Amino acid sequence: MADAEHLQTYAPLCFLLPSHSPLFTALHSVKASVSIQEEQPQGSSLGTTPHYVGMSMSLRWLTALFLFLLVSSGGAAPVEDPEDELLNLDTDEDLDLHLYNTFDYDDLDQEIDAPVPEVTAEPEAAEEEEEEENVEEVEEEDQSHEEFPKPSTPISTTLDFKAKELFGPNTGMGMPTCLLCVCLGGSVYCDDSDLEDIPPLPKDTAHFYGRFNKIEHIKNSTFINLNNLQSIDLTGNDISEIDEAAFRPLLLLQQLILADNDVKMLPELPNSMKLIDLRNNKLKNSGLHTEGFQDMSDLEYLYLSDNDLDYVPTPLPLSLRVLHLQNNNIQSLHVDTFCHSHDPTFVRQKLEDIRLDGNPLNTHLFGAAYSCLPRLPVGSH
Repeated sequence: MADAEHLQTYAPLCFLLPSHSPLFTALHSVKASVSIQEEQPQGSSLGTTPHYVGMSMSLRWLTALFLFLLVSSGGAAPVEDPEDELLNLDTDEDLDLHLYNTFDYDDLDQEIDAPVPEVTAEPEAAEEEEEEENVEEVEEEDQSHEEFPKPSTPISTTLDFKAKELFGPNTGMGMPTCLLCVCLGGSVYCDDSDLEDIPPLPKDTAHFYGRFNKIEHIKNSTFINLNNLQSIDLTGNDISEIDEAAFRPLLLLQQLILADNDVKMLPELPNSMKLIDLRNNKLKNSGLHTEGFQDMSDLEYLYLSDNDLDYVPTPLPLSLRVLHLQNNNIQSLHVDTFCHSHDPTFVRQKLEDIRLDGNPLNTHLFGAAYSCLPRLPVGSH
C-alpha cells in the first residue's frame, strides 16, 4: 500500500511528460500493475510474489530517475501548444545571427557632410549668355540663307482695307462690295442682304446675283464700265423703274432675270441676249420696244407669263425655242405671229414650247397662225 500511495503522489507528474517519451510509458505501466494489485483481496499471494517485488523496486527507481531528470532540466517539461503542430513552424535551417553586423549607435551624433554645389554664375548672367548664344545661332542661320535674294519691298502682314480694289469698290455703306457681298471667281452674290440699291461692282464681274432685296430702281450708271458682265439676276425685288440706257453698255449680256418685280416698261436690251425672264411683273405691250426681239439672233428663252400683255410681241427671232405667255390678256393671234403668210413652205423648227393657257383665247379659231409650228401651242381649244 505504501508503494501505491507513493505512485499516486507522483502520478500527476506524468502529465508533464511528453506522451511519446519512454519515462511516460514506464510510469503508466507501473501504475496499471499497482491498480491490479489493489484489486486483489487481502490474503492473496500476489503481494508476495517476486513479480510484485520487482515491480515495486522498478517503481522506486523510476521515481528516482524522474526526480533526477526533473531537477537536471531546471523545471517541468514545456507543454506543447496544439497550435504549433497546426502551424508547422519547424525549420530545417538554423539562422546564423552572426551574418548581421551590429549597429553602432554611437555614430548617430556624427553629422554627414554633403557636398554643396558651386554656383558658377549669377542667374541674370546665365540668361544673358543664353540670349547671346541664341543671337549667334540666328546670325548663323541668316548667313546660311544669304543665297536667297531678299524682297525689295517689305511684305505687310496686315490687311489694308483702303487699298484700291482689294475688296471691290466702296459701296458708300461703310464697307466695300466684297465685304458686304460674296465675291467668288467673277461672281458677286448679294442675295437677301436688305439692299435698296445695287452696290458698285468690281470691274471683272461676270455674274451678278442680287435676289430678294429691296431694290426699286436700276439707273443708267448702275452697270457702267462692266464690260465682262454676262448675267444679271434680280429676282424678288421691288423694281418698278429701269432707266432706258441701264443695259445698253453691256455688250456681253446674255441673261436678264427680273422675275417677281413691278416692272412696267422694258428698256432697250443688247442683241447678245439668250434668256429674258420677266415673269410676274406689270409689263404691258406699250412698255416693250417695237420689234425689240427681232434682232436678237441668239435669243432662245423668253418668259413673259403673268403680265398684262394684250398680244404676242412680234416679230420673234428664229432662234427662239421657248415662249411662255400664259396668264396674260391675249385675245387673238395674227397669221404672221409665228409663220410667214407669203411663204407657205416656211417651218419654224426650233420653237417647240409655246404656252398660251390662262388667256381669253380660243386657239382652234386661229389654226393658220401656227400651221408652221412643229407642235401646237398649249392653251384652250
